[in-house]
This record gives sequence, structure tokens and C-alpha cells, in this order.
Amino acid sequence: MSPMTKPTNTLNRRKFLKRSTLFASFSILPSHFVLGQKSSDDQLPPSERVNLAAIGIGNQGRGDLRNLFASGHCNVIALCDVDLKGAHTQESQTNHSKARRFTDFRKMFDEMGDEIDAVLIATPDHSHFCIAMLAMSLGKHVYVEKPLAHTFGQCERLIDLADRSGVVTQMGNQGHSGANYFQFKSWTEAGIIKDVEHISAFMNKDRRWHGWGESVTQYPSQPLPEAMDWDTWFCSGPEHPFSDKLHPQEWRSWYDYGSGAFGDWGPHILDTAHRFLKLGLPHKISAIKRDGANDFVFPQASTIEFQFAKRKEMPPCKVTWYDGVENLPQVEKELGEYTKNPVTGKKGFKPLNISKPGKVIYGKDLTFAGGSHSDALRVVPQKKFMEVRETLPRISGKNSNHYANFLLACKGEEKSRSPFRVSGELTQVFNLGVIAQRLGGTIKFNPKNRHITNNKTANALLDPNPRKGWEEFYKL
Repeated sequence: MSPMTKPTNTLNRRKFLKRSTLFASFSILPSHFVLGQKSSDDQLPPSERVNLAAIGIGNQGRGDLRNLFASGHCNVIALCDVDLKGAHTQESQTNHSKARRFTDFRKMFDEMGDEIDAVLIATPDHSHFCIAMLAMSLGKHVYVEKPLAHTFGQCERLIDLADRSGVVTQMGNQGHSGANYFQFKSWTEAGIIKDVEHISAFMNKDRRWHGWGESVTQYPSQPLPEAMDWDTWFCSGPEHPFSDKLHPQEWRSWYDYGSGAFGDWGPHILDTAHRFLKLGLPHKISAIKRDGANDFVFPQASTIEFQFAKRKEMPPCKVTWYDGVENLPQVEKELGEYTKNPVTGKKGFKPLNISKPGKVIYGKDLTFAGGSHSDALRVVPQKKFMEVRETLPRISGKNSNHYANFLLACKGEEKSRSPFRVSGELTQVFNLGVIAQRLGGTIKFNPKNRHITNNKTANALLDPNPRKGWEEFYKL
């Protein structure tokens, strides 16, 4: 079977998983029949779990795989990584020693396609697209780490194929199944968060490229490690020599492969605001600050401003992004905590402390401050919170986490919370931000025809041509 050919299985395992409880006395096998994995009293039998293949099993992938397996809803039957001898991939291989191993995802699907229900994709940003497209074309459910894809055009194709294939999709912005998700949804529906005209979002932690990125003039080169599948590492992206400034993890620093602080942290900070304020795509993106700008590596610090148009009853909204250790957002002094000075004993406002990644959301009547991932919002200043606290909706109930939500959705028991139809457009906002960050100046974008109207170079970056030999993934 060609890896580009959609298989025709005689037994649809996803349908089997949904109906397996109806035939429990006949269909459920003892746990030792499936790759030696054992069930505890509070776990499902293997025949009721999703057969999962993990692609990218070190670093972030290692944590994702650990959490997916810990949910009790999957059997790990295949591991795929271009660097199976790398130290960062050993834990996953040890934990799932009975799973089959591959360095090329195409070969894995070719040999095990009929056995796989779903895949975890936790490879570098630039390679998400090809793997996810092939998986969906073969009818596999997909969990893809954030950001969803490396370019605007790749996101367009992923959204389209996800809709056409009908598979379950989930992007790995884990906070989208946490407290902030349910709070933001509830507070927006209740009219607590309304008429938002400005959002400041910030990520001021040290980044991998800080201190050396601004001096780069070319890609470095080092000997290729033993058994490293460097050609597959590129997927459809451009080719450069191997270097430890690319693998493992350092790929995040480079425009050709990473997405900067935008792609890394934006999906954890702006996801709920983008979704529940229905921001859509911006019409203007301006690079206000680009310290240490470089043709190869992301800036040392940047401030990028997005302008979103009016949405029905919602006013136009400006979102300002800040990254860089000292590049903190401007915050009004009154947005602080009403407290007593421990030295003088006097009461007053302590300015809002910007000490971790997060956002400040300026509504018509209220202002909200929050962190990233699952961190809940709080009304600021404290004095204002005390005035409105009795009117705020209470969030209660226990919900599945992001990993369990995906697997339960694969089984038809829940709906995924960050499907490509939602997370794809969110990622496209950051794709546009990276283009402005890379080129500088202001770009004007037409959300209807999906074109940048004032800069041909920027418009070409929306959908660059793939590496020769990988065009087929763009046609699935």
C-alpha cells in the first residue's frame, strides 16, 4: 500500500470503540493480549482504548505521550522519531518498549496504517503539516502540538482536510481545556467580558536565541549524528546542514523552522480571547519594535500590533504583543492591588505586577488580568473586583483535561476543544505576526481573499513552495 493511498479497512476500529460496550462480554480482551500493557481496576481494557502512534517522542513529545497514556484511554503501539538514538528520546522508548519503532512517518503508516486509530505529532513546527496531512488522508485522528503549522497556507490546507476527512483534531494548547477556557466562555456569555477594544499580551522570559541570534550570518554545520534521519527531519522545509543549533529544540530560533515566541506562547495566552471574542483574522499588522532583527533568527525583543475589525456587536480591537526580557507592556498604574503598605501602614494601590507571561484585557466597564495556559482571569484593580464579585458567574464541575478530551473525542464521547477549525485560525494570526516581525514595517491583510495587499515579499511568505519531492502533501 502506498503511503499516499487511503486504506479501506474491513473493520472500522473507531466504530468498534464506540460500540464495544454493547458487546463487552464478547469483545473485550485481557490486557496482556495488547502489547503487554496491563489494566488497573480504574483503567479501560485495551480493546476499548485508542491505538495511538507517537511521532516526535523527545522533549515536548515525551511529556505529551506521558500524559496521553496516563489518561488510561490509549494503547501506544508505535513510536516514530528521526533521532531514535538521541538521549531525549530514550525515556519514551523505555516506557513503551513493546511499541514498534520508526524514523520515517511514511514508512510507519505504510506498515501499520490499519492498526493505528490516532497520532500524536510533536515534531518541530515546520514538519507538523506533512505528517498531519498524511494522517488525516488515511483517516487517523490527530493531536498536533502548537503552533498548528509553520505557514498561513499550511493552516488553510489543514483546516480544509480536517473538515473533509471528518477525523477528530486537537491542537496542543493544553490550557484550552482548563479553568481559563470555561471561565472566559462563561464570562463572555454572561456579558461580564464585553466591548473589548484593546488587549496587551506579553511573554518576557529569556528565549533560546537571546544573546547570539542577532549576530548570525549563516547556518552553522556539524557532523551528522549516527542513525539520524536528517532528510526526513526537513519534511517540506528548506535544507540546511545539521547543527546542534537546529537539533534538538534549537530549531525554534530560526525563521525557516520555528515560530518564535508567537508560536510558542501565543496559543497559550491569546487562545480564549481570540475564540470567545471572535477576533478572526487581523487586517493590519505592524512591527513597532524589532531589537536585534536578523534575516535568519528571531529578534531579541519585539512589539507587534494587530488590528482586528468590528465583529457584529463587538467593537474593533487592537492586540499588542510584547516579547523580550525587558520589553514589558505599558500598564496603567491604577490597575493594581488595593493593599496596605507593611512599612507605613497606609492603604493604596500597588501597580499590577507583570512577572510572568500573560495578558491584560481592557473592556468597556471592566479590566481583566490573566496569565497563560489554564490561569484564570481576575478583575483589576482589587477594589473593582470587590465591587462586582457577587455578580461574577461561578465555574464548577470537573472536566477532562486536554489529553483525555482528545482521546474521548476519538471514541465519540466528547467533542475536542481545540479542533483545527478553531486552532488553525488562531495559528494564522501568529503566522501573520511572524511575517511582520521578520520583514518589519506594516502589512495590510485582506481576510476575505487571504492576501497581503501592500507587500509582495510578505505575500509570498504566506504560502512558500515546498521542498522538491514533498509537493504531494499539499495536494491531499
